[in-house]
Amino acid sequence: MKKQLLLLDGYNIIGNWPELNQLKLADRLADARDELISIIAEYKKYRDLDISIIFDAMYVPGLSKRDTRHNLNIIWTNKDETADSYIEAYARRKQSRFVQVVVVTSDQAEQWTVFSAGALRISARELLRDVKRSKQEIQSQVNTYANNAYVRNNPWSGNQLMELEKLRDNLSK
Repeated sequence: MKKQLLLLDGYNIIGNWPELNQLKLADRLADARDELISIIAEYKKYRDLDISIIFDAMYVPGLSKRDTRHNLNIIWTNKDETADSYIEAYARRKQSRFVQVVVVTSDQAEQWTVFSAGALRISARELLRDVKRSKQEIQSQVNTYANNAYVRNNPWSGNQLMELEKLRDNLSK
C-alpha cells in the first residue's frame, strides 16, 4: 500500500470553507490560517497521513519558509511563486510508486496539472466533509453513553489492561 502525502492549497481551502472564509472576509486572514492549521492538526490525529499546507507568500510579503507545527509541514512559497506552482512541482517530485500524492484544491487549472503528474485531487469541500466525518467516527468509537456516563470503548477489559501494565512494568525492570 502506498504512503499518502496530502498537499493542501491553504488559501484555496480558506476561501472554500465557510467558517474560514468568514474570517478572511472580516479581515482576519491570520486567524483563518491559524484555524485551518488547528483543524488539520486535529484531522491528522485521526488519519495516518503526511500533510503539508502550502500558503502563497503574496499575503505575507518577503516571507518564504517551512515550519513544522503539530506534526504538519507548513510551507510559505517564495514571494514570486504561487501555491499552485509550488504544489505542482512538489507533486511531481514526490509522486512515485511508493507515495500517492493527493492535492486538495478547488482550482480547476491546478486539478489538470496534478492529474498529469499522477497525483489525485479532492476538492476543499470534500476535505471538509472528510474532516467532520473522521472526527465523528473516532468520537463514536471512543465514547458511548452508558448509564449516564461516558465510557471509553476498548477492546481490552479492565483486568486485561491491569495484566498488561504488570507485564510492561516487569519488562522495564
